[in-house]
Amino acid sequence: MADLSCLVRLIRPINCAMVGFAVLVGEAIVFKTLFPLPSILGFVTGFTITGSSMVSNDYWDLAVDRVNNPDRPIPSGRVKPREAIALTVILSAIGLGAASVTYLPTTLILASGGLGMFLLYNYRAKQLGLLGNILVSASIALPLVYGGMIQPPTQGSANSLALLVLFDVMIFLSNTGREVTKGICDVEGDRVRAVSTVALKRGERAAALTSAALYLSAVAMTPLPWLLGLVGWLYLPLVAVTDIGFIASSFILLRDYSSENALKVKRIVLIWMLLGLLSFVAGAL
Repeated sequence: MADLSCLVRLIRPINCAMVGFAVLVGEAIVFKTLFPLPSILGFVTGFTITGSSMVSNDYWDLAVDRVNNPDRPIPSGRVKPREAIALTVILSAIGLGAASVTYLPTTLILASGGLGMFLLYNYRAKQLGLLGNILVSASIALPLVYGGMIQPPTQGSANSLALLVLFDVMIFLSNTGREVTKGICDVEGDRVRAVSTVALKRGERAAALTSAALYLSAVAMTPLPWLLGLVGWLYLPLVAVTDIGFIASSFILLRDYSSENALKVKRIVLIWMLLGLLSFVAGAL
């Protein structure tokens, strides 16, 4: 049986926790508060569905990871493919189970849709390059919507949907930029699976330009919630630091679009995305 530490590494718990947190952020934006049971169930759904997608991604990417990441649990032999499949099924069942007792049928439909998009991406759509990036970013943006629909609508909650949409578009743009950046890191392995990333089709420089354009597009949207009077002043300092981080990361990537530097940028962008989520909560509450 696989070592527990390898299984934990396989699900990428930091990424899972960020998606679970995004559900809480969506709830805070729409309902201006967090209720214990829906919050806990929503976090569990976001965490486990994401974990399931991470495991299935590594299962389908076995040939790619033998080139790009041979030390990953599956290509290194520390986790058997059948164990990865079993873990995917278990995590999916937990996530859908938590969704089914939250706010039927809305949460179960959204959770099932998110899981379906993740699995479609891992199985086939990843090979479509930018279209695959768009699909996975839609899956990453969905948890914010999930949180905003985790409870029955209340008077005034509909007024927060505009804010939710703005934040969701920012998440979508920044994560798509990160996915394109990831393609620079994985060029050699992606050739094995014929993944049509921007980096493979147009070259690393074009991918860096595309990533930077997406990051800066997200930054350009950040003043809108404040200008439209949808957020409080606490939003400003946090989102300012987030913007500076994305701008700096864009210039760092454009200056050096080697796979090693792209990997560093891909990792640090997660920090800016997390800080962005915190700014959303601070502004909404």
